Amino acid sequence: MKFKMIVFFLIAFSFAMPAFAQKEFNAMTFNIRLDIASDSMNSWQYRKENLASQILFHEVDILGIQEARENQMQDLQSLLKGYEHVGIARDTGRWGEYSAIFYKTSRFTLVEQNTFWLSEDIYASGKKGWDAAFPRIVTWAKLKDKRTKKVLYVFNTHFDHRGKIARRESAKLLLKQIDLIAGKLPVVVMGDFNASPSDEPIRIIEEKSNPLHLTDSRSLSASPPYGPTGTFNNWTHAEVSQEPIDYVFVKNGVRVLKHGTFSQTWNGRFSSDHFPVFVRVVL
Repeated sequence: MKFKMIVFFLIAFSFAMPAFAQKEFNAMTFNIRLDIASDSMNSWQYRKENLASQILFHEVDILGIQEARENQMQDLQSLLKGYEHVGIARDTGRWGEYSAIFYKTSRFTLVEQNTFWLSEDIYASGKKGWDAAFPRIVTWAKLKDKRTKKVLYVFNTHFDHRGKIARRESAKLLLKQIDLIAGKLPVVVMGDFNASPSDEPIRIIEEKSNPLHLTDSRSLSASPPYGPTGTFNNWTHAEVSQEPIDYVFVKNGVRVLKHGTFSQTWNGRFSSDHFPVFVRVVL
């Protein structure tokens, strides 16, 4: 009888393990570099399939991209079979760069989505905030996991590369809007923040004394982080700095199992001038 009970529990456990694994999902932030002819052999036409292959190979369930122009959005939607996306362009909502969110439709259902501008008037389409060189946006999606029935919010952004005031105020605004939109529900925040961990915007985002703060997923990873710490390569042979400027932040009960920065090359060429940052998480 005792032997039969042991066998029963072993069988039950073997069935439970796959169910637990299915609760995990993969997310990635990726500045894909805009399509510009001056990039020559690094231009979009030569690297788009390599870039898409990274996303597909690593089985990314939720993807936040930055710097995508309309033709790049169309290419990715074609190359990433089984994905849908949300987001609008930053300049007028119709043209300019996207900070879009792609999600795997076999895993997630879209519940709600929107975009706001990082400026003094968050719904003024195409408005540049503070001292920013360009309009900057945050696209967000409320997603429901088809496997677990849990709901989470995903935010994706690209902070300005020149405006110091804009980056500081964008960090404050982002925290405020995340709290207003997502409340206490799980949150994943992705993007190119154009700031290193010691810079003011990231210090604002991670300030633990602020109840609205976020936490860098790298610091929470249950397994040792994989790959380089720097995330910008500028089309050189490797990362140009040991400091990241691309991040995945989490909040409200998102547990980080793995963190990786991927620096694969094809014949010595990267798929973008930024490395993608990958996390495996569970709610």
